[in-house]
Amino acid sequence: MFAANDDMAIGVLRALTEAGRRVPDDVSVVGFDDIPVAAYVSPPLTPARQPFDAVATGGLRLLVHAVERPHEDLPPAADHPVELVVRASTAPPPRRTPGRGRATSR
Repeated sequence: MFAANDDMAIGVLRALTEAGRRVPDDVSVVGFDDIPVAAYVSPPLTPARQPFDAVATGGLRLLVHAVERPHEDLPPAADHPVELVVRASTAPPPRRTPGRGRATSR
């Protein structure tokens, strides 16, 4: 399961635990942000990490451009790399039985 942010992913971890599902044995969970607490929940959350400073700086530049030059087109926004920080809330996908499409036990 991929959550929009780490806070939501932590909520998913709790809901799955309360529902009797095992993370990552039954379900892998990934968040987005890499907030400091993500490494310390149980199991430690796998997040997609983005460079917040660069994203904020780029957004501020676009805002200033829009305010100072309202009749000009905005320059394109920069693409910033996103890094997957693999921790214990994810596992490889289960093996499939040839021809059946069903997962086999590990």
